[in-house]
Amino acid sequence: MTVIHNLPAHVLFVHFIVVLMPLTAILEMVCALWPAARRGHLVWLTLVLAVIVMVLTPITIHAGQWLYNLRRNPDEILREHAERGETMLYFAIALLVVAVALTALHLAERRGTDLRTLVTVGVAVLAVVVGIASIVQTYRVGDAGSQSVWGDEIARLQKSRGD
Repeated sequence: MTVIHNLPAHVLFVHFIVVLMPLTAILEMVCALWPAARRGHLVWLTLVLAVIVMVLTPITIHAGQWLYNLRRNPDEILREHAERGETMLYFAIALLVVAVALTALHLAERRGTDLRTLVTVGVAVLAVVVGIASIVQTYRVGDAGSQSVWGDEIARLQKSRGD
């Protein structure tokens, strides 16, 4: 899927990733650090969002590669965006792993299993590290992508307005 109603699919899918990946990361950190949130239904929403991110990320990357390949001579910022974008699959996988771990903790806690503090703290540390890294990488990829599309255009518009 490369074009949807004459729009590049990447342009549409990327907005889902830009919203859902940081949202999933934040929810995972909340569930990991706040046991009451993990005991409720939030952990299930987090798992569903992580699965959606995992499905949409490779589709978005593939659509982006198709769009990138349309350029004969991509500029440096577009190459940077493409290289960074390909790493997003690893972050999606990491978010899914954390969501599964949080769900396992949730189920164990519901069954009354005595979890070692080390396990709970380990999952919390993993959730925070993966969450922050995912948010930062989403920003880095998005910034390079928006600069490649809008960088010259914004400068041109500002110049024409005298800003």
